[in-house]
Amino acid sequence: MKDKETMTEKNSDQKRADRKDILKYMAQFLNIERQFPLLPGTKDVGIVAKFIGIEPQELIDIRSYFDDQVKKAALEMLKDETTIEQIQQLPFKKNDKIIVLGDSITDDLQSWFEIFVHMLEIALPDQELSFMNASLSGDSSYNALKRFDRDVIAQNPDWVIISLGTHDAERPNYAANRTMVSLTEFWENLNTLGLAVKDITKNPVIWITPPPVIEEMMDESPEFNTIIQEKDLIQYRDVISGKSGYIVDPLGNRMGRPPEAWNYLNDGLHPSLAGHVQTVKALLKALTNVSEDDHDHDHDEED
Repeated sequence: MKDKETMTEKNSDQKRADRKDILKYMAQFLNIERQFPLLPGTKDVGIVAKFIGIEPQELIDIRSYFDDQVKKAALEMLKDETTIEQIQQLPFKKNDKIIVLGDSITDDLQSWFEIFVHMLEIALPDQELSFMNASLSGDSSYNALKRFDRDVIAQNPDWVIISLGTHDAERPNYAANRTMVSLTEFWENLNTLGLAVKDITKNPVIWITPPPVIEEMMDESPEFNTIIQEKDLIQYRDVISGKSGYIVDPLGNRMGRPPEAWNYLNDGLHPSLAGHVQTVKALLKALTNVSEDDHDHDHDEED
């Protein structure tokens, strides 16, 4: 009888531990303040924590932990002389405002964008650059198009980074014969976004391609009920690579080829801190190794 009670207690403890891990995972990517910016409750960390299902101090601690991780990653990258040289060559000017529009890969509390921001704030304090992360978990190009006016145009940015495509390429488990957003619609959505950026700034769009996923790891993750395949992502990268502007990692090689597991969280979709560092490196390379001819031309579809 005691053995049975002990086993029941162990199972209960494991379930509580699993639930806590899931809620921590959600807190990393579910940034309620960005999801519902007009609701006054999102200004209260206690309300946000209760919505997620954790205590306020837990949420504060989680966010503090990831902020520390981001700062450490930025400082580590700044030890590299090549990185410093690239930062000095960036096309940004004093007081420029930089906005990123993306999905959960960028909405992550330890995302490449957060690392990038810390790096520039440390290395270029006199530039007085400002930054805004307008990414939302789960967003496709369609979702981004719907909120582009409020979240990007209304902010009057000097630079716009667009990092989309992963969720466009998703296939529902119950309808695996189609992607969430067709290639044609994806092309049209990005074309519209590109034209809108041209109306608000003379600076070219910075396009970041979706990284590959590790399908075997995704299959084992209970968080997903969709399929993402590299054969689809290749086609969506091709669409992005045909745009005018800066193209970051057009072939999707930054996580390794094949993608290396340490560059990902256990879900096989979201990059680990190491993976996000690879995106920062690819971004710096794209922004400093591209000639005017490479990004100053217009494709026919954007005329």
